[in-house]
Amino acid sequence: GVEVGPQPQGVARADVLDKMRKIVKHGLDFVQFFNEGKEFPPCTIEVFKIMEKVDYPRNKDGEIIAIIHPKLQDQDWQPVKNGDPLFLTLDGEVIPYQGNCTVYPTFINEAAYYEKKQAFVKTEKIKLTAKHLRLSVS
Repeated sequence: GVEVGPQPQGVARADVLDKMRKIVKHGLDFVQFFNEGKEFPPCTIEVFKIMEKVDYPRNKDGEIIAIIHPKLQDQDWQPVKNGDPLFLTLDGEVIPYQGNCTVYPTFINEAAYYEKKQAFVKTEKIKLTAKHLRLSVS
């Protein structure tokens, strides 16, 4: 499956649809080239690995007591370091990130995840290395 976004629920955006078409075309091109026996050289790529889902701060009754900080809103895949703002309470108090490594939040403040108690997902940037790839013909 391919999920391309972000975009609001129930909204069809031409730019997002175009990105989806391009990634599907690249995937199909890869399958065709692989099946034709093309060799792909070794490569390294940076990817984002999910670390954990982060909920909104809540009171003892389970009610949300803070919203996404304005500096974090719309900053999916951007680095967040120790001390950077994550949430803003309704009283104006900033709740910062407290961690020993840089993280890359995504799915920030997505409406579809409120019911799942997810304010965002913390990811880490890692490198994956692939050896050369070629179809083995027997």
